[in-house]
Amino acid sequence: MKVKVIPVLEDNYMYLVIEEITREAVAVDVAVPKRLLEIVGREGVSLTAVLTTHHHWDHARGNPELARLRPGLAVLGADERIFSLTRRLAHGEELRFGAIHVRCLLTPGHTSGHMSYFLWEDDCPDPPALFSGDALSVAGCGSCLEGSAQQMYQSLAELGTLPPETKVFCGHEHTLSNLEFAQKVEPCNDHVRAKLSWAKKRDEDDVPTVPSTLGEERLYNPFLRVAEESVRKFTGKAVPADVLEALYKERARFEQAGEPRQPQARALLALQWGLLSAAPQE
Repeated sequence: MKVKVIPVLEDNYMYLVIEEITREAVAVDVAVPKRLLEIVGREGVSLTAVLTTHHHWDHARGNPELARLRPGLAVLGADERIFSLTRRLAHGEELRFGAIHVRCLLTPGHTSGHMSYFLWEDDCPDPPALFSGDALSVAGCGSCLEGSAQQMYQSLAELGTLPPETKVFCGHEHTLSNLEFAQKVEPCNDHVRAKLSWAKKRDEDDVPTVPSTLGEERLYNPFLRVAEESVRKFTGKAVPADVLEALYKERARFEQAGEPRQPQARALLALQWGLLSAAPQE
């Protein structure tokens, strides 16, 4: 199984997941369909389905054109508002693409119908993958637009039950600003400091910071660390959902106080399982 990480728009990611034996491919969050199809052609794979995490324009805008260009393509998701949806998925439903298993995990909060996708292969030494859209990002979490902090806490708790080696492929390149906020929350966290230094180097080299792993996220992502005393002290709250809600408010203030940052990650990368980085490819 191979994942191609495709930066699009201002700071979005779409993905192409390739089953390397059958050469079957599945796309995630298609925003620029013609660019996706160029890569599909270059890789010589058969695109059979699109997995959409949520209905927002920057994650689903390419579905209608892609469906027009590829008649019969399955467009899957959990929200009826998703463009060109052919079938609505349910929480816990499992799909199969060649040797690749997909478990559909409803993760409401950012939107009411947000779905994350957990992918793995049986008897494979490579780690599984999570396509988390805007539910979880590297060192951060999407804004809570259509749900409560309690819902988002439950969604993150659901993702937190996945294996720590799971690769996290999120919907946006917000890593640098996320880590700067994480450092404000936990200034003495050495994991935050090290990851921030790494992310700054990635930014200078203009390459993506995805994927991370769930195990790493638990060390430096404040939105996954709501039970930690240092995070609770920063927010002045004790109940996990209240801590999360306070983090959202503080993050909003942090963003308002900061300067706009140039979007990073304009390179197109092909990432194999087990790799945290790769060289840009033409």
